[in-house]
Amino acid sequence: MIKEVTLAITGASGAPYAHRLLQVLLDQQVHVHLLVSKAAMMVAAVEQGEAWPTNHAKLADYIRQNLSAKGKLDIYGRDDWMSPVASGSGAPSTMIVCPCSSGSLASIATGQCDNLIERAADVVLKESGRLILVPRETPLHEIHLENMLKLKRAGAVILPASPGFYHQPKRVEDLVDFIVARILKSAGFEQTLLPGWGR
Repeated sequence: MIKEVTLAITGASGAPYAHRLLQVLLDQQVHVHLLVSKAAMMVAAVEQGEAWPTNHAKLADYIRQNLSAKGKLDIYGRDDWMSPVASGSGAPSTMIVCPCSSGSLASIATGQCDNLIERAADVVLKESGRLILVPRETPLHEIHLENMLKLKRAGAVILPASPGFYHQPKRVEDLVDFIVARILKSAGFEQTLLPGWGR
């Protein structure tokens, strides 16, 4: 069975989570359908000092070179309505939004579908697939919480980027791996980044 997933990266703080998650998925030879918002590009430049190319073909080459990617990678623009992720007949059954900005969370919760990220998430929900949202915001106000509850009731997994410390992290990368491991497990993929509790 071919493993594939839609990965959306939006403009919340947390670019290292997205970068590491993409790396691990490609290392597992997962077919990744990648969606990157304009704000996510800006955040990556600030948090990781990386200026990602805005051209999709150049971005794909950049990712393959920098991550030594083994898996298949397809990248789509915000208005690429003919992409497989825009329809229930072609989209992967699993989608991860990491990190998920409050704006994206609100738009998905209200079914906006004004861009491909929102449409792809809507497709996964309507097809009863697995939608995993990784919000990275604090503190949370009532609207954030209401949107999360609405999405949870609709079948989404709300997985805040809140790393634990029981694995005794020594580096920032260990905290990043904690969250990435939890995302992979929730998405049904193998992970060796974090040992299970008591192991």
